[in-house]
Amino acid sequence: MTATDRSIELITAAAQAAADRLAHDIIAYDVSDVLSITDAFLLASAPNDRQVKSIVDEIEERLNKELGAKPVRREGDRDARWILLDYVDIVVHVQHSEERVFYALERLWKDCPELPLPDDAVKTRGKAAEHAALTGADETDGELS
Repeated sequence: MTATDRSIELITAAAQAAADRLAHDIIAYDVSDVLSITDAFLLASAPNDRQVKSIVDEIEERLNKELGAKPVRREGDRDARWILLDYVDIVVHVQHSEERVFYALERLWKDCPELPLPDDAVKTRGKAAEHAALTGADETDGELS
């Protein structure tokens, strides 16, 4: 089984929205072969809580406006360190950069195929490491793709 056309459409729109809000290290995985509850995961990160919330708000607004999709569940708003949007077909994880390194979701899903993303989203790869180097933050506990 592979991700449905609808899931890919949602992932693509969500990835573009995240890129437009300057998310870091956007990547999507087709998890349909290993999970029965959803088709795909989108992972993105940001260096601060305010930007995490801004990215999530943009994704939610864009998917609603362009595709008529609303999340069935939104978790993590209070701390804005890791916000999850569950659209049933896809699940979006937007994490603070520190949480992204600590939890390393990429390691959990590395055996799943990556889904193609818009060029703007692909260009975000490595941005968290760039930001950390510029600000002197230490991100040696994990790796980002």
